[in-house]
Formats: sequence, C-alpha cells, structure tokens
Amino acid sequence: MPLADIVLITGAYLFGSIPYMLLLGHARGFDLSQEEDLHIATYHKVGPLEGLSGVFVDIMKGVLPIVVGFTCGFSLPVTVAAGVAGVLGQMWPVLRKFNGEKGNSVGAGMILTLTMFLTTTTSPLAYWVFIITLIPGLTGFIIRTIPRIKATGKTAKERGFFGGPVSNSLPLGMIISFAVAPLASCLLSQPLELTVGLLVLFIAILVRRLTARLGADLKTPLTSVSSILVNRLLYDRSYL
Repeated sequence: MPLADIVLITGAYLFGSIPYMLLLGHARGFDLSQEEDLHIATYHKVGPLEGLSGVFVDIMKGVLPIVVGFTCGFSLPVTVAAGVAGVLGQMWPVLRKFNGEKGNSVGAGMILTLTMFLTTTTSPLAYWVFIITLIPGLTGFIIRTIPRIKATGKTAKERGFFGGPVSNSLPLGMIISFAVAPLASCLLSQPLELTVGLLVLFIAILVRRLTARLGADLKTPLTSVSSILVNRLLYDRSYL
C-alpha cells in the first residue's frame, strides 16, 4: 500500500480519536472521563452549545476523511477505508485506552459525505442510499424529540436535543439505519467499495454496542445475559 494511503487512513483514525469533549470539559473544570455518554454529559454539565459542538465535531470526524480522500484523488477503496477508520477512532480511541463512544454521529457524517461525493462523480443514484438510511434514524429522532419540545413545565435545556429521559426510539432507529445502509447500497447496484464499507461500519457499531462497558454490567447483572445483549443491540444500553 502506498505511503500516502497509509497516512490518510492512519490520520483519519487519529483524528477520530481526538477526545474533544473530554478536553472541552477539562477546560471548563469538569471531569467527563467516567461518563457513559459524553454527548449527554457535555450538554448537561458543560452547556447546551458545548454539547451541540461535540455532535458537530464527531460528525466532522466522519466527513473530513472522505472530503480529503475525494479532493486529493485517493482511490475509492482507500477513501472508504479512511471514513471507516475515523469511526473506529471515535469508538476505540488510542488516546482513551480504546474505550470511546458509539460511532453514530461519525458514521452518519461518513455516509452523508461519501454518498454525496459519489452522486456528483461516478454514481448518480448514491444519494438514495443516504435517503433510505436517514429514514429510520430520523423517525426515531422525531418520536423522541417532538414530545419533549412540546412538554410544558420544563426548562429549555430539558426540552433540548439531549434533554429528557433516555430514549428507546432513537437508538433503535439508528441501528436500523446502519443495518439498511449496506442493503440499500447493494440493491441500488452501488460500487462494491461503498457496500462493503457500509457493512463494516454496521458490524463495528454492533460490536461497540455489545461490548461497551459490558464487563461492568455482567459483574452484577440485574437480568439475564441474553436480555442484556438484546437490549444493547436494539437500545444501546443493558437495561430499559
């Protein structure tokens, strides 16, 4: 593999590994290292704008490797690999002893950017992959968010993006989105590299859902192991 390809993929992984929200929390006097969800913790403990900036930075971890890959003339397999590397960096960051986040925001940024570039270059129907992928996740977000926005007697922070109780609809919608992405790519006869990259992304997100802090939950389980694993796969947490 040419050195430039290695640099792009490695750089994407390291960029994905940057602990932006931990650094932001530290700068504001908060230790977020033990929080289960850094986005929620940043939103509530540091501030709403800072929490939203964390989402933006994570999305960029999936966007920028694809932008660099296409604009600098890298091959499609290498560009896709760089996008996946950015997601893996966020999930298993070397700077946090390989214990990171869940990859949803980074993966969404990767899929959006990759399909849009392909649409404008070699595969005019690639944007349909993103649209089909978007529907389940957007549906889950709407089901989760609209009632919170309309709720009375709540503060603006409680009704905001990360306000309110833990959701079932959003994590379920997200995993369905990542599951249908490679299927949509295959059925629409998109480039094999795109289909394989989306399949690897889906598998990686499943593995991260299953394994994140799993050891701690299994030490003192409150229900059966099978229930814990199913809840993790569908709802991104051990207990409902």
